[in-house]
Amino acid sequence: MPTSKPNILLIVLDTLRRDHLSTYGHDRETSPQLDAFADGATVFERAVAAAQWTIPSHAAMFTGLQASTHGLTQADGALSGMHPTLAEILQGAGYRTAAFCNNPLVGVLNNGLQRGFQRFYNYASAAPFRPREAQRSKLQRQALQYFRRYFARPLGNQFAHSDFLFRMSLNPAFVPFWTRLINYKGNTANSIDDLIGYLGQQDGERPVFAFLNLMGAHLPYNPPQDYLNRVAPELKRDKQAYGFVRRFNADAARWATPPDPALEDWERSALDAFYDAEIAYQDEHLGRLLNYLKQSGALDNTLVMICADHGEGHGDHDFFGHGFVVYQELVHVPLILRWPERFPAGKRLMQTVSTRRIFHTALEAAGILKPPLDDADPNANVAGLTLAHIPAGSDLESGVALTEAFPPLTFLNVIQHRNPALIERLKLRNVRRGIYDGAHKLAMVDDRVEGLFNVADDPLEMRDLAATEAAWVAALSRRLSGLVTQAESRRVETAEFEGGTRDAAVLEHLRALGYIE
Repeated sequence: MPTSKPNILLIVLDTLRRDHLSTYGHDRETSPQLDAFADGATVFERAVAAAQWTIPSHAAMFTGLQASTHGLTQADGALSGMHPTLAEILQGAGYRTAAFCNNPLVGVLNNGLQRGFQRFYNYASAAPFRPREAQRSKLQRQALQYFRRYFARPLGNQFAHSDFLFRMSLNPAFVPFWTRLINYKGNTANSIDDLIGYLGQQDGERPVFAFLNLMGAHLPYNPPQDYLNRVAPELKRDKQAYGFVRRFNADAARWATPPDPALEDWERSALDAFYDAEIAYQDEHLGRLLNYLKQSGALDNTLVMICADHGEGHGDHDFFGHGFVVYQELVHVPLILRWPERFPAGKRLMQTVSTRRIFHTALEAAGILKPPLDDADPNANVAGLTLAHIPAGSDLESGVALTEAFPPLTFLNVIQHRNPALIERLKLRNVRRGIYDGAHKLAMVDDRVEGLFNVADDPLEMRDLAATEAAWVAALSRRLSGLVTQAESRRVETAEFEGGTRDAAVLEHLRALGYIE
């Protein structure tokens, strides 16, 4: 008899700025397919990423934990086995779990983010792993498995652990090799084709949890020409703009380095145009998946969660990329949820929420109100933290959200060799955090106030109110300190995760709770 539990589909639009989507008011039509989907869904206007870059942000969505708790804040780290992931819990509850991932930081590194997925298809590799591989000969399959196991994956992890190798890879002479020949951004079309095929093969006897990561909005920007012509026709004969973006694409060290000197207006405009064209191209493929869900009838019993792990800076606030700050261009992200049973069509919500609550929302939809966590752990309150209550006006966190920026050491080391003066001037070694309470946001650099903003009236964060709103600064500082203290108190030591090895005590804990056999 078919299951009554909903299928769950988590789509992460990697590096996608909220303010560059037309459904959120962008002046270019970058996302018509997503716009149409959003009309039948609930749109969160003030969703905040738990972290400013890929690894800690995905870890927060997969565990429901703040970065200060889960501890996976660097490329060479690993998620502690004491933190069960969403895929592990859902698999233990009878879900089929599969990932279709285009980001090598999630799909290649041995950091624990692949735990719980019975099938983890990876498109960002010199040897992509796709479902159709089963159709190859036994010898071909063995050769590919050997190549991935003893060359592709170890090599990728070596670059995450070696400062020298990582810096060498960013040299313009090598960038075209790893961005094109080894599929750094994966393959959007193939991953969506495979996900559609996977969903079409399910028999309905068991519910499905599928995770899709799309990397189209990430640098380097090489959109198809027709999409660039459509979203930015003014660049059609602008050789200067094309030349600048081509040089920028090749110099990967600039992707996360604060611009020094600052970019000129025309340079930022060129990057914005190419970025928007990449979004539009990705949106066309995303539309194929969304239309399939609608036409197949799967939407009637599927919780679809579409979000970004973080945004991207194009010189805003004198920063570039997504490595060091908690300004809106990085942490104010899109979040669109569709499940007719709990999320009304056409609803747009102004409540501030954290994307880490995707974890609780998925578990509540699956009927898992007691995950394998200590009852005293605030994260165990699935019923209270699910986002499904917010359309009705109820919210356990009352519009308060925390975001954290732990500087990625790999890029910090690049800047140390490229322009070391920037590190002290911009305090790049320091941890930055932001706390939201409704429309107010306080940004901190360690214990120093970086700025207080009313993000409703000032979405670009151009007016620092700290000097005139001392009461807000004091109140939010206290709230931030309390949340960080609580998060850090629940942190456990992380250990390197290799090929599924887990602590015996962790295994016994999950087994006792019925989440593994």
